[in-house]
Amino acid sequence: MVDMKTTYAGLSIENPVVIASCGFTGNIESIKKIIAYRPGALVLKSLFEEQIIAESSQGINLNDYGYPESLDYIKEYTRMNNLNKYLELIREAKKLSTIPIIASINCVTSNEWISFVKKIQDAGADAIELNISLLSSNPHVTSEEIESTYFKIVNKIAETAVIPVTLKMSNSSSSLAHLLTRLDRYNNVKGFVLFNRHYCPDIDIHNEKVVQASVFSSSSDYAETLRWVAILSGKLKNNIAATSGIHNGETAVKFLLAGAQVVQISSVLYKNNLSVIQTIKDEIESWMKSKGYKTIDEFRGKLSMDQVEHPEVFERIQFMKYFASVE
Repeated sequence: MVDMKTTYAGLSIENPVVIASCGFTGNIESIKKIIAYRPGALVLKSLFEEQIIAESSQGINLNDYGYPESLDYIKEYTRMNNLNKYLELIREAKKLSTIPIIASINCVTSNEWISFVKKIQDAGADAIELNISLLSSNPHVTSEEIESTYFKIVNKIAETAVIPVTLKMSNSSSSLAHLLTRLDRYNNVKGFVLFNRHYCPDIDIHNEKVVQASVFSSSSDYAETLRWVAILSGKLKNNIAATSGIHNGETAVKFLLAGAQVVQISSVLYKNNLSVIQTIKDEIESWMKSKGYKTIDEFRGKLSMDQVEHPEVFERIQFMKYFASVE
């Protein structure tokens, strides 16, 4: 008998398949359909700080009253309107099932969220996922300044949060392993989601304009994240969740072998249908039975960097014939 129960960020969950923050987790009707397939946990669609700021500015531009009090009212109304809708989504999702419901907030500063955290907790969220994706694109901003933003946001929210806080972050850092181990050391983050999938632009050469590249991952996009999960497994005391390119049970198993506590999926839901949640769970279970594993802990991290015969394969970034022969 296979038991796929596990824990993530202090939460007890039935299986390691977690639904990532996406459009499907932004409304109660699709959440109902997802929960029917019993994923391990569900991350609600992100509440975006930048969107709240943009909508506040738009409201101010459309309503030129000329009174400072009016500007303050519009800003506060926009903030609270967005938040209240989100709190209602949390409350409604919690009524549907016992699986953990994780709120997601997309931050660019530490200013906006402190007053929101208690309300999110009170609405019943089991954890909060901070979605912080910082691109090192400004030549006048140092890596130290960018990395300090992570600490400012995490530390501020940790002062208020009594539920677990996890961090979904970019792999864009001058010293990624060092940054993660520093964040891990303070114990304000109970889980690291590797990695945030960046919005990327593309160029339409026929119409000569900038367009949006595909927002979905492909089944071949997992390798770089797999490398980092394997490298960091055993070096962080808090959990790792893997995401991006996980389109089947086979890839999910690879991440568990590398040391991930759970996997998060989203693109595959759009490319297939929600029943793929059950398919991935079944494929993990089938593989475990074929290998004689009764629990995930029996094989989790078995092929992390610290456990394999040739750990250098995870650090090598240029091809060498020698490594091509490593089995």
